[in-house]
Amino acid sequence: MKADGIGAAAHRLGGIGRVTGHQQYLADIRLADMLHVKLVKLDCARARIVSVDKSAAEQVPGVRLIMTADDLPQPVPRFGPQFQDRPILADGETKYHGEPVAAVAADTKEAAEEAARLVVVEHEVLEGGVFSVADALDPGAPLVQDPSIRADDQWARTNILREHRFGWGDVDAQEADLVIENLYEFPMVTHFAIEPHGFMAAPDGEGIAVWSTIQHPYLLQKTIGKLLKLPLSKVRVFAPDPGGGFGGKQNPKLEPLVAYIALHTGRPARLVLTLEETFQAVRRASAEVTVRTGLNSDGTLVFEDFECNFLIGAYVDIADRVVTKGSYLAAGPYRVPAVRIVARGILSHTTPSTAFRGFGIPQVTWARESNLDEGARALGIDRLEIRLHNLAEKGEEFVPGDTPADGHWVQSVQRAAELIGWDQPLAPGRGRGIALGLKSGPTTGLSYSTVRLLADGSVLVFSGTSDMGQGARTVFAQIASQELGVPLDRISVVMGDSSVVPYDQQTSASRSSVLMGTAVFNACLDIRNKLTALIAARFEVPESDISIEGGVVRIPDVEMTITEALQAGLGPLGGELVGNGEMRKDKDPSHPLGGSAAFFEFNTTAIELEVDPGTGEITILRHITVGDVGTALNPLQVAGQDEGAAIMGLGHTLMEHYIFDEDGRIRNLGAIDYRIPTSMDLPLQMRSDSIENADGPGPYGVKGISEGALLAVSPAVGSAVTEATGLIIRDLPLTPQRVWEAMTERA
Repeated sequence: MKADGIGAAAHRLGGIGRVTGHQQYLADIRLADMLHVKLVKLDCARARIVSVDKSAAEQVPGVRLIMTADDLPQPVPRFGPQFQDRPILADGETKYHGEPVAAVAADTKEAAEEAARLVVVEHEVLEGGVFSVADALDPGAPLVQDPSIRADDQWARTNILREHRFGWGDVDAQEADLVIENLYEFPMVTHFAIEPHGFMAAPDGEGIAVWSTIQHPYLLQKTIGKLLKLPLSKVRVFAPDPGGGFGGKQNPKLEPLVAYIALHTGRPARLVLTLEETFQAVRRASAEVTVRTGLNSDGTLVFEDFECNFLIGAYVDIADRVVTKGSYLAAGPYRVPAVRIVARGILSHTTPSTAFRGFGIPQVTWARESNLDEGARALGIDRLEIRLHNLAEKGEEFVPGDTPADGHWVQSVQRAAELIGWDQPLAPGRGRGIALGLKSGPTTGLSYSTVRLLADGSVLVFSGTSDMGQGARTVFAQIASQELGVPLDRISVVMGDSSVVPYDQQTSASRSSVLMGTAVFNACLDIRNKLTALIAARFEVPESDISIEGGVVRIPDVEMTITEALQAGLGPLGGELVGNGEMRKDKDPSHPLGGSAAFFEFNTTAIELEVDPGTGEITILRHITVGDVGTALNPLQVAGQDEGAAIMGLGHTLMEHYIFDEDGRIRNLGAIDYRIPTSMDLPLQMRSDSIENADGPGPYGVKGISEGALLAVSPAVGSAVTEATGLIIRDLPLTPQRVWEAMTERA
């Protein structure tokens, strides 16, 4: 089964449609009598809304509705995956640049855009906006959220959403030969998915149908049902394969607004954001991380002490979870006797942050690994050796009472060092860096799958997972191919309709291959068990005498394909066999994260680069990424995911960041002014490698992948820059201007 099954570089299901333009994204879907929606916004971050004048806009031909907060149920409904704090439309005051104040629905897109320009919002720009951690923690700063939204919350009268404390041992009692303490800054960046966010809704009998570019269709179903007071059976969610998500499409955003418009007008309504509007809708949390690292003279870690402040924006979205999960493993994959972690989510008058590939880990990894490098240099110890000296071994409980190290991580480190040529001489102006990243996989999970083996031997796989580019369809089909002996071209994977596919908790945390993959695997086993019973009855033999392997069914003196066996068992009436599978990881209320990690994503990134002394420009000569994957179900897809993550990591390391003016307005909205890596910025050489020991919890020993190669890019690059120039720069991105200014200041 190597041609199509596990371990094969099978061709991507749906790949031809993606590259030829035949795949239907949400913006390609047209509904009869559909209204087009355009948002009305203010060109400022924080303003008190005095009034909204619709009169001129209502005169535009084709305008059917101009919705403001006053047109919604009162008080204005609020929603969110963690806190019910985000209003459908700005309620009395805008909290960030680009927050919608009103929405226009018209027969044509052009009419909606014209009317949106004519809506007059009388407003008072409020001074003293909170745009940084320092702003937010100033005792005289205005509160971003009204305290009544977080009633009975000890932090409600501050701009601190939550403060979390993790760790073990007594940091203050430890004695170290060397203590290194520094502050590291990580920038605010956007997801920049190729497909902007899109939302549609339409009345559907006694309920509503919603279309969204969302990663969590069932969370959206629950959110809409709660807001509209509808049973889940009356909320149908369509989730077409999105064109990239990276966490930005994880949770509901503007779907509730579009749903209210559809129900108010009795017509389908659609809103597709521009790229600039998407910048104002989602971003990664920026962070300031202070680290104190205690080391003995031989390089042994004595303690780690972290203070992590994440600037999360005006509304919480999933940011509190990002703060906790991103900080919990702040000490990384090392054995450390004492660790103290204080992590805060800080509210600000900026775009609400949400999940982003890496889920808070890159921010903390940048600080930890960079600080460890400074300790190694101060002690005169090789940066590779100090990591190997402290790295946890497989089975070691490096976080007391939690999931032990689940891989031979040293293999990944040594492989990366070998591929980068760690011990080879360097030319002047060049440097090498190496860094380790560790992320816990899902701490809870629930995935169901249904698989149908049809009478002609073809297969339908039903899954609630969203395929946003990670290749989930292909992997699920490969599992079915492996277990049922059916070639990929006879397998279809059905996704994206909550009324058709069974429940899946979410598509995030690199869980698809492990959790939904196990559900698909179990559904195929269910079919095999039913087929065994069917054949036993048909041929009057004990089930113990029947074996199914590699698509072949064997009974004494008879050998046949699964299709032949199925048709013989079903008889002239035909029919099908239906298998159901489940994968569940229940919540553990006693755990700080609600559960231990199902697996870890471990990655080693090694970089060789050159710095131009005249301009500060960094050229990545070689980029090595080595992940501990358990089993590569599809090696081609693993490499693609790793390389994509690595390049994304170069983005926030070298160039990406929001630029704000003094009033909190984003000044680099869109593709022209916001830089992301292009083909001109790629490493001259890039190599992705995998360590496979089949030691993961998923089918065939798989672990999750796709985030690992992003985690440690920044500290690996930063370390190499230090070696090439002698400069230590602790705030990202490492733009040519920032590097040049540091070199000039030193000179």
